[in-house]
Amino acid sequence: MPPLQPRRLSTAAMAAAGGLLTDTAFPQRSWWPMAMVGIALLVLALRRDSARWGAAVGFIWGLSFFLPHIWWANYAVGVIPWVALSVAEAGLVAATCAVWVWIRRGTLVSRMILGQAVVLGIVWAVGEQVRQVWPFGGFPWGRLAFSQTDSPLLRLASLGGAPLVSAVVVALGFLLASIVPRLRKADTVRLIGAPAAVAAVLVGSLLVPLGTNASAGTLRVGAVQGNVAEPGLGAFANAFEVLNNHAAGTELLAAEVGPGGVDLVVWPENSSDYNPRVNDDAREVVERAVDAIDAPLLFGTDRYDEGGEIPYRYNEMLLWLPDEGPVFSYAKQIPAAFAEYIPMRDIARIFSSAVDLVGVDMARGTEIAVVPVPIESLGREVPVGTIICFEVAYDALIRESVLGGAEILFVPTNNASFGFTAESDQQLAMSRFRAVEHGRATVQISTVGVSGVIAPNGVLLQTTELFTPDQLVATLPLRTEVTISDRLGDAPIVLFTLITMLGLLTGIATAPRRKRRR
Repeated sequence: MPPLQPRRLSTAAMAAAGGLLTDTAFPQRSWWPMAMVGIALLVLALRRDSARWGAAVGFIWGLSFFLPHIWWANYAVGVIPWVALSVAEAGLVAATCAVWVWIRRGTLVSRMILGQAVVLGIVWAVGEQVRQVWPFGGFPWGRLAFSQTDSPLLRLASLGGAPLVSAVVVALGFLLASIVPRLRKADTVRLIGAPAAVAAVLVGSLLVPLGTNASAGTLRVGAVQGNVAEPGLGAFANAFEVLNNHAAGTELLAAEVGPGGVDLVVWPENSSDYNPRVNDDAREVVERAVDAIDAPLLFGTDRYDEGGEIPYRYNEMLLWLPDEGPVFSYAKQIPAAFAEYIPMRDIARIFSSAVDLVGVDMARGTEIAVVPVPIESLGREVPVGTIICFEVAYDALIRESVLGGAEILFVPTNNASFGFTAESDQQLAMSRFRAVEHGRATVQISTVGVSGVIAPNGVLLQTTELFTPDQLVATLPLRTEVTISDRLGDAPIVLFTLITMLGLLTGIATAPRRKRRR
């Protein structure tokens, strides 16, 4: 669209409204079309031909989006960390919008509505990629793709993952915004064309096929949500109570299906904060549960490394076999900054004393997220993907797991610190997205909920309530097929980055000449 010059107050108001509306596209409301409406308002707010004002508008949009979207951070660790994280994320949105204003000035896209829609979608996807990896390992929450788990666009995840879906959401939002300047001009063709294009993309997405067949057999899975005594950071003050809750849930599961009635039992992250490899009391509880269900148990625990000058701990998923004990573990590769480890601890302490709740920093695991589980009914080892908690938000880690052989995905998580906020539902939406992206049945199992069983096409088969003990049992397909998204790998985001860089250089080079003509 031509860069009109609306008043600053109105553009700021549109940006703020756009951010708030975009948040309603995510759980718990899940009004997915609002992501496009929110982006449309941002596009209208960006019509002033000023990169600095574009950055300001992007910051306003980002702040009005992230403050409600990650409200759970305030619940878990307090106001200052919540606001600081929201400001940091809004700053990266501001940079994305400034880059877009420069690109829009270039002669390549300055007059093409469809071209601008596509390029803005690409630029936005690149901005989300930056947020996924930087700073301190990134924070991918709030990617527009994760708002589309009830939308036809979810099927596009199997073609290009989160970058493609986010780019399409933004492009459709741009097309909706393009209607507004045409209303005054009574431009019937474009008034009809933009909504028709949006509808065509949504309907066309439904034609993308999604495989759900059990190409490598089936796995009967039991998942135990043990629950904790109360929400909040103090939920794990009595770690043995949490461990006993999950053991008791496993015994209830055994009473329901009988010993050996499932192929594998999964407990969540932190289900045993005492490491049963070194703690005899914890070992006794784990062995009691394994003996009752007579099946392999995959569960979350910690491992401390105190041999060096600085002690570290690892967040692990440990495989425990009947009559054998612990045989394999996967250590979380992407610990959460300022939650599981504290960068710049002395500086961070100035803003929040909560940093001292993390007494020993978590170290990064080095192996891919695959655990080989011997399954007696299949007569072979089944490689299962173990994506711990926030790792579900990171593209490359999960793709590496699937390409490494994972035939099913598990997302063990601990959501007790976030109370009844939307955090757990947001995470379940990401798990649904990953199921489609990689064509794998997926089980998210939480200490307190929301837990869920997800088919390879993203359909939610079973779910639990928050802060209730529960057990899930499901027979799920094992799959070895690789989606187009997995075959392409990082190619889409690399291409998007090159296009963004080319567009930015073109905008910088041609903007002065265009300004002189005006």
